[in-house]
Amino acid sequence: MAEDNAPEIVRPLHDVWLRPRRVARELASTPIGPADYLLGAVQGVLNWLVLSRVQSVGASAGVATILGRALVAGPIAGLLGMFLMASVYLRLGRRVGGTATRSQIVHVLAYSGVPMLASLLLWLLTAALAGRAVFFATPRAGLEPFVLLLLRLQIVAHGILVGWGLLLQVMGLSEAERLPIGRAFGIWVLGQVLVLLALLLLRLLLLAVLAHPLHP
Repeated sequence: MAEDNAPEIVRPLHDVWLRPRRVARELASTPIGPADYLLGAVQGVLNWLVLSRVQSVGASAGVATILGRALVAGPIAGLLGMFLMASVYLRLGRRVGGTATRSQIVHVLAYSGVPMLASLLLWLLTAALAGRAVFFATPRAGLEPFVLLLLRLQIVAHGILVGWGLLLQVMGLSEAERLPIGRAFGIWVLGQVLVLLALLLLRLLLLAVLAHPLHP
């Protein structure tokens, strides 16, 4: 029987969990597509829900309202953030000898968010079972033991999935940029710091304008 030399089939959404480098290589010459936009939007929705919890939005809005806002504003924020981070990583990578293209960086940022998709599904399931309690920064007094346990499990699962996604992102950057993992991690950290500083500066400027509005 003839040896089967058929090329290995790569399923990016499935294989990225354990083989991010293989997925990055497979997508290297692929243009940015619908899957990238969808995964970027998912990350934006998830981040919006996390922010809603941090701000205890559940005290003033129902689950339907919170989810509605997340579905409207989250995708826009997610896509803008993804392309902003891609531009930052692209510039930083080129300064240290990286060879990635913009589409490669976008692929890495998008597909490393697959664990975020799993986390989003857990958020939705928890919200369906626990209601507004999931959108409080700290559990309210008087919660049923089952609901309290559910919230704690969801928080732990979310942390694990986000951490796994960040690991996939660093490994994907290393492969796309053709850089050692340590240098890729340095690019990732510096990119995060630069964007956080830019957002902080923007917030301060907005607060200054609101506090001292310009008069004609």
